[in-house]
Amino acid sequence: MRNYSHMFVAAILLSMLVTVGIAAAPSPVTLPLQTSPSALPASSEAGHELTKTDADAWLDGFMPYALQRNDIAGAVVVIVKDGQLLTERGFGYADVATRQRVDPATTMFRPGSISKLFTWTAVMQLVEQGKIDLDVDINRYLDFHVPAYDGKPITMRNLMTHRPGFEDVEKGGIRFHGAVPPLGDVLKRWIPKRVFAPGSTPAYSNYGAGLAGYIVQRVSGIPFEEYIERNIFQRLGMTHSTFRQPLPAQFVPFMAKGYPIGSGPAKPYELISVPPAGSAAVSAPDMAKFMIAHLNQGDGLLDPQTARLMHDPVYVSVPGADRMALGFYEQRVNGLSSIAHGGDLNYFHSYLWILPQQNVGMFFSMNSAGEDDANFGLRLALFQQFGDRYFPAKHDAPPTEQATAKAHAKMLVGRYISSRGSFSNFLDVTNLLGQVKIGLDEDGRPLIPALPGLGDTPRHWIEIAPFVWKDAYGHQNLGATVENGRVVRWSVDEVSPFMVWIRAPWYRDSAWLLPLLVASVIVLVITALSWPIAAISRRRYGAVLAIKGSDLCAYRLVRGLSWLILAVFGGWALLLTAMNHLNDNLDWLIWPLEILGTIGFFGLLATALWNLWLARARHLGWLTGFRRVLLVLAAASIVWVTVDFHLVSFGANF
Repeated sequence: MRNYSHMFVAAILLSMLVTVGIAAAPSPVTLPLQTSPSALPASSEAGHELTKTDADAWLDGFMPYALQRNDIAGAVVVIVKDGQLLTERGFGYADVATRQRVDPATTMFRPGSISKLFTWTAVMQLVEQGKIDLDVDINRYLDFHVPAYDGKPITMRNLMTHRPGFEDVEKGGIRFHGAVPPLGDVLKRWIPKRVFAPGSTPAYSNYGAGLAGYIVQRVSGIPFEEYIERNIFQRLGMTHSTFRQPLPAQFVPFMAKGYPIGSGPAKPYELISVPPAGSAAVSAPDMAKFMIAHLNQGDGLLDPQTARLMHDPVYVSVPGADRMALGFYEQRVNGLSSIAHGGDLNYFHSYLWILPQQNVGMFFSMNSAGEDDANFGLRLALFQQFGDRYFPAKHDAPPTEQATAKAHAKMLVGRYISSRGSFSNFLDVTNLLGQVKIGLDEDGRPLIPALPGLGDTPRHWIEIAPFVWKDAYGHQNLGATVENGRVVRWSVDEVSPFMVWIRAPWYRDSAWLLPLLVASVIVLVITALSWPIAAISRRRYGAVLAIKGSDLCAYRLVRGLSWLILAVFGGWALLLTAMNHLNDNLDWLIWPLEILGTIGFFGLLATALWNLWLARARHLGWLTGFRRVLLVLAAASIVWVTVDFHLVSFGANF
């Protein structure tokens, strides 16, 4: 549900305003890696038998330390096998202040985007009834119009595979007070820009899931939340589950509190503006019933052929990586394929995995993000260790590294932009400051600092097939797509079904734009500071400013506009930092920043050019002319960046 890139970007933007130089980044730490296939870990011959006794012992060894080490308040894990609940375990606290422990039988957690699985199941029920066609224009089912992209409409299949082509939507996604407006009103308020052709590019879309839920509501003739209650929760006997907001009174005693970190204060119940995308609250036993239904060919929810249609992979974004099904997405471990979904709000973080061939499922949820967002690595480790313990890999021989490894790694080098992002508003700046860099390690293999291993050490990628790499000491695959002899996009198993990274075009490449922007900001800082410093010096020594007329006007305008731009950059940094908590009420800050920024960026460029012309007309010497040329270049660079990345724009939708 959540997208955290703007917080990272805010930190970068703020740091640009307080630095007067570019510090050299420390070299990434690398570990020796053998060039032979023996670098891969040896496989176990046999796994443990998956029993309640063994699973409980394994979880007791994994979970308590993981929660304490990462400052997470509480968690729940439920495992199902062969149509039965195998075990349900609670760890830590549902409410830290009252010392209320997590009760695995009744404590409710927020599964975030796993809620979409209920939405997609509802869609497939209506597909089964002939009321929804997966491959027609969704406008057939709506009471407003979603524009086509180059004549290509969006279909329900596009929505279910996160390929409608929408840019991301942040505004009002999560709030902490007030009433949640009707779903139709939220969707009609602003239709996000279409940035990819439908069906072409996976870009995770909460708005798309909202559209699907709204279609369920319109086609069924009853409110979305009521449809889910009648046709999923009641059918399966899920008595501790709801999509309703605020939380109904009968569930309040069972609801876990949410925390940024377990040692911090509890936060309010998060209100989701597009409920089909992530508003559910469920208990572990209820989620077990949902997993069992899907493991049993949709029993109680769908006909077997409809369930198979929903579960079977239908799309791969890059070669060799995990695939997308209809709503579910693939997550592999040790050669086994699960259908899965993750979910994140601000304070709840969850994952669900179903292994159809093994007739096994596992659901995991935490009520804290943990120190340094440790939840992301923790849940991946949980799934991988589950696979290693009970379904270990069986290799006859380790895979051989391709002879093309170094040549293909060089082709992968560059800067990339996430397909899940905003491209038509001020959040486009995250596509500059948040680009992912791929370099080469000392052995000539891909080095991706943004994707470290669990211990924050670099992953070591070896090419096991053309443009398919494997983490030598882990489970993840990385795949890349090549067009016209050039890598154009790549992704990794964790996110490949619904997101890819696209090579940044030259005019948006942070490799040269960021140093240019930092240098330009430094010129502005020096220019701005020269005004008060010169004034203080003149006062101390009794000097008089020896310019007047148009020269004095240009002198003051250049320095005043420099201060204005620095203030605007600071404002953008603060806004990005505050978005997680204030994103339902930011118009009062966005509009002034856009207006003042536009005045400042273009005003400085015009004034700097005028100032340079005055220097040439007055024959003020090469040093003065050089300083003014630098200012013109800095102002022009800032205009280029702020226009291209939409800090110059007019609108409060994002």
